[in-house]
Amino acid sequence: MTLTDGTPSTVAAYEPPPGYDEAFSAPGTPRPHYADLFAALGACDLEAVAERITAHMRSSGATFGGGEVFRLDPVPRLLTAVEWSQLEEGLAQRVRALDMFVADVYGEREAVVQGLLPEHVLEGIEFLEDLREVPPPTGSWIGIAGLDVVRDAEGRFRVLEDNVRTPSGMAYALVARHATAAHLPYDGRWRNIAAELATYLRLVIAAARPEPEAGGIAVLLTDGPGNAAWYEHGVLAEMGELRLTHPDELVVVGDRLALRDGRRVQVVYRRTNADRLRDDDGRLTAVGELLWPALRAGTVGLVNAFGTGVADDKRVYPYVDDLVRFYLGEEPLVRSVATLDLADPRLRAEALERLDELVVKPRGGFGGMGVVIGPAASSAKLREARRAIEDRPGDFVAQETIRLSTHPTVVDGRLVPRHVDVRPFVFFDGTRARALPGGLTRVALREGELVVNSSQGGGGKDTWVLPS
Repeated sequence: MTLTDGTPSTVAAYEPPPGYDEAFSAPGTPRPHYADLFAALGACDLEAVAERITAHMRSSGATFGGGEVFRLDPVPRLLTAVEWSQLEEGLAQRVRALDMFVADVYGEREAVVQGLLPEHVLEGIEFLEDLREVPPPTGSWIGIAGLDVVRDAEGRFRVLEDNVRTPSGMAYALVARHATAAHLPYDGRWRNIAAELATYLRLVIAAARPEPEAGGIAVLLTDGPGNAAWYEHGVLAEMGELRLTHPDELVVVGDRLALRDGRRVQVVYRRTNADRLRDDDGRLTAVGELLWPALRAGTVGLVNAFGTGVADDKRVYPYVDDLVRFYLGEEPLVRSVATLDLADPRLRAEALERLDELVVKPRGGFGGMGVVIGPAASSAKLREARRAIEDRPGDFVAQETIRLSTHPTVVDGRLVPRHVDVRPFVFFDGTRARALPGGLTRVALREGELVVNSSQGGGGKDTWVLPS
């Protein structure tokens, strides 16, 4: 159905809220690069398309967490070639700097010596490891990063969080492409993310090999079906030519790691829930004990290395823009969302004065757990956050509240605005950082909700990078 001026009714009825809408510059006016998409969607039964895509996701086995089907919205997010080029360059720059920061933490700690990073920031980082007996990685510390990127009310990209331990979502971006392309009545144009994902993953794996000329296989180490990202493990193992392997299938042979059938393992892509080499009392974890002899001898490479978690601890986040300047001598091309280190008494006092304006995050949190969004929080929740900050200031940071951009999303057969972010994936082999085009856009399916994580009820969108 269309209106008399030719505008599809689904488009005319959409009302972008205040702030920046990804697809519409005004009510009834799609941005130029969205015009063809919404012309095609105008005659669709959007609810029927959504149901077909959900069935596709279910039949693909694309589950998350406790076996729940990953929710995919049928309306893709589009990025122009210019937007993507600028974003990719900025994210590649950021990952190179974070990799240098991790190396510095386990080296001379020049950022601390030079006064750029307060020493207290490194105190209590859960993922700071004792690696004095372990040689540095062959390729990079951070082989794969997943950066959470938002667009603010002025349309500027900002990095909200850095995820460099075991970032997830790559396989969901891939299945989102398959499902959307199969059922959306629009012949979109996009880059082939499947081919690029396979290539980038294999480059990172190859760079991690400690003895490139020697024999040995690469494995993806998984907890098995009990892991929330089990679906992704299988997809990535196939694409990266990795053997999907449970810790029980590995054995120590002298100073090397091997499968029980005797085949040597040269590279381990870690995707287990065990993110640490040692536990709180300094003893090797079960996975750490298995990998320790080969790690210490330098006969096995990891993607990502133990200890990279120092770079995504939220206490480090307020300083990342300065780290880019320090290590690379460049201005950050994509800046961080303004963040306060609450261990600093002056900044803590400022935050407590306007707690109802800020977002409070636990330093080691993930998946939106423990986040308090000041403008939406009750008085009781704010009092609770205040007490926690006053009692344990080093356990939290506070960020400026960003009015996340919105995107047309299908709810009950209608297009309605919902907040989105995007998680691009950056692959770094120690020489060049490359980003998978688009990544996975995440969408908060509840009205007004700012937390987009799947674990908090969010879903995803296919993300197209358009050709120039």
